[in-house]
Amino acid sequence: MNETPATRSLRQRLAEAAFAPVDIAHLVWFRVAFGLLMVREAWCYLSTGRVGGYDLDPVSPFKYFGFSWVQPWPGWGMHLHFILAGLAGFGVALGWRYRCSAIVLFLAFAYVFLLDQARYLNHHYLVCLFAFLLIFVPAHRACSLDARRRPDLRSGEAPAWSLWLLQAQIVIVYFFAGVAKINPDWLAGEPMRVWLLRRSDYALVGQWFAEPWPPFLFSYAGLLFDLLVGPMLLWRRTRWLAFLSATAFNLTNCWLFTIGIFPWLALAATILLFQPRLPRPFPTLWRPLDRPVANGVLDRGRRRMVLVLVTCYVAFQILFPLRHWLYPGDAAWTDEGHRFSWRMMLRSKSGNLSLLVHDPASGESWTVSPLQYLTDVQYRKAAARPDMILQLCHHVVADLEAYGYRNLEIYAIGAVSLNGRPRRPLVDPEVDLAKEPRTLLPASWIAPFPGGPPGRQPASVPTQGEEGEVESGGVTAHRPPWLVHADGQHSCGRARIALH
Repeated sequence: MNETPATRSLRQRLAEAAFAPVDIAHLVWFRVAFGLLMVREAWCYLSTGRVGGYDLDPVSPFKYFGFSWVQPWPGWGMHLHFILAGLAGFGVALGWRYRCSAIVLFLAFAYVFLLDQARYLNHHYLVCLFAFLLIFVPAHRACSLDARRRPDLRSGEAPAWSLWLLQAQIVIVYFFAGVAKINPDWLAGEPMRVWLLRRSDYALVGQWFAEPWPPFLFSYAGLLFDLLVGPMLLWRRTRWLAFLSATAFNLTNCWLFTIGIFPWLALAATILLFQPRLPRPFPTLWRPLDRPVANGVLDRGRRRMVLVLVTCYVAFQILFPLRHWLYPGDAAWTDEGHRFSWRMMLRSKSGNLSLLVHDPASGESWTVSPLQYLTDVQYRKAAARPDMILQLCHHVVADLEAYGYRNLEIYAIGAVSLNGRPRRPLVDPEVDLAKEPRTLLPASWIAPFPGGPPGRQPASVPTQGEEGEVESGGVTAHRPPWLVHADGQHSCGRARIALH
């Protein structure tokens, strides 16, 4: 395709602007803050016993698509893993062997992130993205041990693309979080109403949370903040107002909700959107500050490659959160396209779940309590998420095959409430999930979204089963203790199964 002089001139100006030198203080401040937050995160895992959730039974049956091979380290391996992650965080904060430390930090937290899909949190995903970007961003050219050890590395400037890349990441997070809140439930004050009612015992302000107006105040304030904070931070006239709003917003989230390090990570990333020169503590670690970045270090081909990679990354981060539009139904109900899309704080989803196993060879049916395979936290997540229900059913069938059963059928029986609506089946109880493959395509076995206005309904948790033995296909099988004969009748599959 032939390019016009105007198009070529625009591309040249963008390329020159991307490699123009900018103040490195933003990158340094973020590098130090991010590294120290990762040290704190690793310490929290070690000091609060959260590591035990990864290296003790039950082993999680929930894996991200394509990553079922990621398993926890045996023995004390997980403790050593988090110690290494904490040391890597220190390395990034101090700028010591920066590239190596950033790579180790990214691999350490990405590995933990991939271990258990039930533990998905948006800020864990954001941590992985920021750790990945810091591998390539030259945030160690000032105020670092590497710069002190290598004077030729030291500079008070960095190429503009490195700052743009991190800025784009945090703006994308805020923007998509705001766009996702433009939905009927959020505009009606749900699920904020439920969350505030649960905090009505807070001193001084808790009494107000039962009033009708606070859910709307918090909901609309959060919507406007997410949509506007990025542009307001980039515009000089509103920068300080936006910074104060971001501080108040994130500190309020930290106080009201249990969302880990996300408020502190968001505040640290807010520094990236400031344009003036930032303060420089420890002056001896910043000198020389006046040595410019040499644009000629990278030849034209390598500069073009950098721009292509940066553009591809940003384009992916913009397009990937939109994939839920490719699936039918409401993503809050089906979970198809919900993760990795910055759809934060949008729903209160709870339910109950039991599994019905049927052996066609013997005609017998049994109930299986998910709590025999899952922790309480995993159960609460799985009962309300169709893809996790499917994984659990496949896991149960595979486990029972080890006891000598073959060609088992399994059905998910349960109901889910979304943002307080009356409970409705989430998964079609007529479908044998043992025969349904795990795929990224739309799932036909997910029940339709019930619709209707949101409300409030309680949740329940099933109990565990009893011990016993069964016969299957003429072969006596030692039945697992959680496999319990079901009572009554249940209509599932092609025929009505009598439950013994």
